[in-house]
Amino acid sequence: MPQNSNSILPEDTRRTTGREAQYNNILAAKAVANTVRTTLGPKGMDKMIVDEAGNVIISNDGVTILKEMKIEHPAAKMVVEVAQTQEDVVGDGTTTAVILAGELLRRAEHLLEQEIHPTVLTKGYRLAEQEAQRLLQRGATKISLSDDTVLRLIAITAMTGKGAEASKEKLAQLIVKAVRSVSEEGEKLAFSREDIAVEKLVGESTEKSELITGIVLKKERLQPGMPTKVISAKIALLDVPLEIKNTEIDAKIQITDPGQLQAFLDQEEQTLRLMVEKIKASGATVVLCQRGIDDLAQHFLAKAGILAVRRVKKSEMERLSRATDAKIIGNLKELSANDLGFAGMVREEKIGDSEMIFVEQCKHPKAVTLLVRGGTEHVAEEVQRAVTDAIGDIAAALRDSAVVAGAGAIEMELAQGIRSFASSLRGREQLAVQAFADALEVIPRTLAENAGLDPIDVLTALRSAHDRGEKFAGINVFSGQVMDAWQEGVIEPLKIKTQAISSATEVAELILRIDDVILGNRQEKVRKKNPAEELE
Repeated sequence: MPQNSNSILPEDTRRTTGREAQYNNILAAKAVANTVRTTLGPKGMDKMIVDEAGNVIISNDGVTILKEMKIEHPAAKMVVEVAQTQEDVVGDGTTTAVILAGELLRRAEHLLEQEIHPTVLTKGYRLAEQEAQRLLQRGATKISLSDDTVLRLIAITAMTGKGAEASKEKLAQLIVKAVRSVSEEGEKLAFSREDIAVEKLVGESTEKSELITGIVLKKERLQPGMPTKVISAKIALLDVPLEIKNTEIDAKIQITDPGQLQAFLDQEEQTLRLMVEKIKASGATVVLCQRGIDDLAQHFLAKAGILAVRRVKKSEMERLSRATDAKIIGNLKELSANDLGFAGMVREEKIGDSEMIFVEQCKHPKAVTLLVRGGTEHVAEEVQRAVTDAIGDIAAALRDSAVVAGAGAIEMELAQGIRSFASSLRGREQLAVQAFADALEVIPRTLAENAGLDPIDVLTALRSAHDRGEKFAGINVFSGQVMDAWQEGVIEPLKIKTQAISSATEVAELILRIDDVILGNRQEKVRKKNPAEELE
């Protein structure tokens, strides 16, 4: 008799094969999509997640929810990776990508039941995805950094339905101003999301949010004797400790009388004094150090009227360099006036319980800080996430210099184009391409469902509008009517759609091709304690 293949595996290994394995994986992926589905759109709901430590997170940001849920199922993890990739590449559209992946697998499940082979399905999905990318490029509208109104509308669209919605106009203006200040127009726009830091502060309304043309450090000056405010500051960035160095090798110093000890201490003091004199001679009025600063050096700096901060992170030092145009110095002997940066003002301010250093009013900052406010910690965190998404959207739009209409308009247009493409195919791939087109409609359908509208009525009205050639026709979730999304200012970056469709299709193909799942037992065998140990 032939041996069962399970006999070659350890006893505690679980194995599922064939149709059962496919359905289990599809079920797990759909569960992930259903988890975040109700968060999509302006009328989307929030999720509350409480971790093991009792920390509470309230958010409707797809990737935040999925990361905090700590999902274990391997197929479900693959869908979570789609959200993470979308977040890393674009910064927004994570919920769209996950919902689309779940719907592609749901449609595939129906075709599997009709005995359509997974290989045929994956081929059809690949063809449909290529056509979708072509249609997206054709249907996109070109923009540039000078299109202030469009950039502001992109930011407002990104923040609608999130914690920052009440102040989205004010925040959108700040975001666009921040983007313009750190962008460099050349052959291709140079702008990185990392150039705009988003810091949150608790205790004021979101309307009090502000743009700092420089950097905000969650640090404090080292001594009370140092100035709290420096006007027209000349800034030295040091990657060298203002301390007495330890010797490279083990050394022993033998002192035979008190005079020698005093001379030794005097020499240390003189060394630190010379370090501070060197800084003072360069003309620096503010010192921001990545390393430590000795107590005695702090005293000399305070006497010289220099504001000093220590233990600044490397990433913050790099941002300070871009903001103030200062060079990061690794050898104090080489410090000169040419290495110093400039800021109109450097000040220390106490906000809530913490002291903060503001390096602001920089002349041509290539790094800025958005200070977002919120009445509570949870509100401030959600506003911070919404603003970060909006910055990612503008960065993505400028990188490709292209945008599309939102509100489900582009998905309906793609679905219509892919159905036409399906009719040109022969063979069973046509069914998979048709399923892909149907799957794209999950976005406007979900928008309608989350707004309490009838999805069938909405989809019927949208199809009719697109059949009449109204390519910007989308759903107005507030009125329940079809609207011109472009005229209403619902605009999204092209990159959100191209990345979401690409990632969702790839993960759907990957999951459909799996027909055998082997799960090893990962539970550790716990050693039983004897009663004496338990009593202890």
